[in-house]
Amino acid sequence: MTSVNGDGGGHAERAGFTDLGFARVDTGREARQGVAECVYAPGKRPAEITAIVGELLSAATGPVLVTRADPETADEVLAAHPGGSYDARARLVTWRPARPRAFSVAVLSAGTADGPVAAEAAAVARAVGLGVGVYRDVGVAGLHRLLDSVGEAQAHQAFIVVAGMEGALASVVGGLVAHPVVAVPTSTGYGAGLEGVTALLAMLSSCAAGLTVVNIDSGFGAAMAAHRIAAAVERGRE
Repeated sequence: MTSVNGDGGGHAERAGFTDLGFARVDTGREARQGVAECVYAPGKRPAEITAIVGELLSAATGPVLVTRADPETADEVLAAHPGGSYDARARLVTWRPARPRAFSVAVLSAGTADGPVAAEAAAVARAVGLGVGVYRDVGVAGLHRLLDSVGEAQAHQAFIVVAGMEGALASVVGGLVAHPVVAVPTSTGYGAGLEGVTALLAMLSSCAAGLTVVNIDSGFGAAMAAHRIAAAVERGRE
């Protein structure tokens, strides 16, 4: 059963969602935050994702995203809702990407193995309208590679830094630039990397002050942090 709670029915705390029975779709998020609720695919059946996406496409006017979607799920949901696209490396399904905004982000990844997380960050950032510059394999084991790229990367307004193992790249970038830096620890690395916990703790305890650190492997979270920074800048221009 579907019920729409756009006016809250007298209960303000219930306004702005549609109850599909198995999910309460947050149809008010686009108005609050500039981007509709994004659908995290793992744990959901394709039929459930299809229904949620249908509701979001109807209720929102901007981009609709499904993250961490495998190819089979993406095919099924896209068949039900044509007009979207699937980025296999980023595992992202997108409908109605936003128009380009006057804000861009540099996405730096330490190693090739960090590529899928960096791809997710870049794809989500593009979907919400941010410009993106990608700088791959600039980890601290060969610091000259970073130094060769960081000058060009500073043309962007913010940095997303993706790194596993000891996670040092975020601290190095944070010490070199004045831009907002969003750090993404990844689960890349051998045993003592503890599936990303070591990089997470290193980024949280960085001596480069002011880093924003998101969850392990969350390229999505990093892109949305950049979106919030961009939205604050845009509000300041109004």
